Amino acid sequence: MISSKIVLRSRVVGFVDLGTNSVRLLLVRINPNHSYAILTQQKEVVRLGEGEFVDQVLQPEAMDRAALVCRKFAELSHSYGSEEIIAVTTSAVREAKNQGEFLRRLRQEANLDVRVISGKEEARLIYLGVSSAVNLDGKEAAFIDVGGGSTEVIAGNQRRHYFLSSLNLGAIGLTSLHFLPGETGPVNSESYALLQRRVRMASARTLQEMRRYHFDLALGSSGTAENLADIAARALHNRQRQRDDVLSYRDLKQVIDMLCALPLEARRKVPGINPERADIIIAGAAIIHTLMEDLGFSKLRVIADRGLREGLLIDYLSRSGHARLIRRLSVRQRSILQLGRACGFDEIHGKHVAQLALELFDSAERIGLHRLGAHERELLEYAAQLHDIGTFLSYNNHHLHTYYLIRNAELLGFDQSEIGLMATIAFFHRKTLPTKKHPEMKELDKRSRKGVQILSILLRLAEVLDRSHMRAVKHVKLRAAGKDSLILEINCSHDCQLELWGGQGQLKAAQKVLDREIQINVLGGKRPEQPLRFPQPSSSSSL
Repeated sequence: MISSKIVLRSRVVGFVDLGTNSVRLLLVRINPNHSYAILTQQKEVVRLGEGEFVDQVLQPEAMDRAALVCRKFAELSHSYGSEEIIAVTTSAVREAKNQGEFLRRLRQEANLDVRVISGKEEARLIYLGVSSAVNLDGKEAAFIDVGGGSTEVIAGNQRRHYFLSSLNLGAIGLTSLHFLPGETGPVNSESYALLQRRVRMASARTLQEMRRYHFDLALGSSGTAENLADIAARALHNRQRQRDDVLSYRDLKQVIDMLCALPLEARRKVPGINPERADIIIAGAAIIHTLMEDLGFSKLRVIADRGLREGLLIDYLSRSGHARLIRRLSVRQRSILQLGRACGFDEIHGKHVAQLALELFDSAERIGLHRLGAHERELLEYAAQLHDIGTFLSYNNHHLHTYYLIRNAELLGFDQSEIGLMATIAFFHRKTLPTKKHPEMKELDKRSRKGVQILSILLRLAEVLDRSHMRAVKHVKLRAAGKDSLILEINCSHDCQLELWGGQGQLKAAQKVLDREIQINVLGGKRPEQPLRFPQPSSSSSL
């Protein structure tokens, strides 16, 4: 286990993953309010495991490369004011006979105390890194991470893992064991079948255990999986890989056939391939192919840039003063809260506006004003919480800044369409009403565009009903008052005149969107000074 300290103030912490193929650095500023900011992410390919897998000895040139990169990463961390660097190493060092010599070099040359972790601990950290970034929504998942020296296979759901396995077989190791150093030609079907046989022999017990579970989906989190998905997108479908792409079994087979037919130098030029992986990609693909085939997975959802390094961060936070944030909130809730706190938002105001927006959503649904469901309701809640984060940059036109921040924050647990919908709801919480002409609307699908019209007006009303940020309005709901009219019922705890003026200012917009005459009815608090009633708009004016 990796030690951590309770965080009482902002501090910079570095996380280093010294793997068989590459060294990765994640440098983070962790704040007392449970938010964190990624300062930099770095990766260098060092091939630490190169030439090791026959006699289990790390080669001098490989150790030189790794020690140099580790020293540079440590210097970079200290330049950012890092107070602590948590560094672990995995398969290559775990299996090396000269492990002690190499670890001493790292202490002397890089001033790094690198800890060797077991295969199961590696699997656990990978699970933390991946599960903290995806919304599994109650589903059971198989996690597959093909490294250079080992492959981690995990069974679990959003909250816990229930099987951890580490196969002593990775893309570099399998390549070293199967191919001669100068063997760079095409790979025939017999040779590839031998690769798969090696994988099945190494994974027999793991496959037997994994078959005991039911899985709703499979997740691939390694550089190997990402690169295979890149090749499938570019070479087979002539496009860039998208964040939410899956690698289908059918596409994987086509990619493997294409790669096996080419010699190494031609392989390096395949669209989408990382040339540095060209010599090990077939072995890595054989591992994924065999596991998907034997476990019956028709597709693999590729999770980019999440793995052991990110798992180190989650593990650190979960055992520090940030434990509540990690354990009690979902991936989506943590991601929203992290963004809001990083932008210094008024958290109490955001949560109260979200409460009011959901009360409006639910009451509008009961009287048939919309047919939106739980999915849109959840996204409205998150958009409401974040609607003011743009003030972090400037109050003037802060809805524009909010849109940009949500759109570009790479929120974990959401797909691109969900992020776009939340950003657009927040964008239209003030000033202009949404129309099809807005570029923000053009990026959404038809259902999302229709949803924005309703959801953004509910957010507008909720936002002005906490105009003073004093939570003067305790509850709110919409009630039918005839075929063509509504009552906006506001329950005030004390003087809420400012909120009532704000509500009156948004009634025309609300009537236009909802195509109903609306009257405000106040329960408790101070009554409005003027009747709040507007003529019913014509149906042609509705959006």
